[in-house]
Amino acid sequence: MKTIDCTTFQGVAGEIADRSPQRNDSASRNGSALKIKVCGMRDADNILAVSQLPIDFMGFIFYKQSPRYDKNLNVEAVKAIPVTIQKVGIFVNATQAEILDAVETFDLQMVQLHGNESPEFCNTLVGAYCIRPINNVCPTKIIKAFQIASTDDFKRCAEYESVCDYFLFDTKTPQFGGSGKKFDWSILSAYNGKTPFFLSGGIAPEDAEAIKQLNLPQLFAIDLNSRFEVEPGVKDIEKLKQFIKPAPNPLKGALMSPLRGI
Repeated sequence: MKTIDCTTFQGVAGEIADRSPQRNDSASRNGSALKIKVCGMRDADNILAVSQLPIDFMGFIFYKQSPRYDKNLNVEAVKAIPVTIQKVGIFVNATQAEILDAVETFDLQMVQLHGNESPEFCNTLVGAYCIRPINNVCPTKIIKAFQIASTDDFKRCAEYESVCDYFLFDTKTPQFGGSGKKFDWSILSAYNGKTPFFLSGGIAPEDAEAIKQLNLPQLFAIDLNSRFEVEPGVKDIEKLKQFIKPAPNPLKGALMSPLRGI
């Protein structure tokens, strides 16, 4: 498995200090830019086009019931993604063997668990990935997704703190995400954990200003998916460009973050 190239560059909502996520790093960002994940990719040409944008993570869904799943996902297209973009595999109640196979086949740097996976399963997965640690650091990071509708839904996070690198907060639905709907972001202030999180669930082009106003020290990244699509699994490049708006002046752009450490 490859290490991640920790390059620095200016774009995507401002100045990015470090491309490699580290545990609890968002708490000390002090004004650094919010990171961006574009999820649900499957088309080779669209993967190439999105990889030219100044994003931080690209997600691929390995859940067969998802309209964004492609059993013939182009391995070479995924592996050709620049090392500045970390590849994330999204799984729902998959077996350890299935996850490890995808990690090896597609050279994934992160695994997102979006089902009912237990803390014990996450811990076992961490051990499996760290058979070949790089400089005593596990090369593959774990994201655990939680479906959120009320402050009570944050209570489960505590038991995952020690076995996951990041959390992802998505809108609670009967399915495993993908609703295109937002939950009430005001309840995010009730999250008092130490694990940085991705914000997901129906984020749309018109939400840029609202995101800038969020005062959440552990908010690490936003997850863009269905509201930026022309069809499931195919992203609208112009919508993404307008939302990200890289600019010569790092204080400008849709998601520039001069406010309160976002």
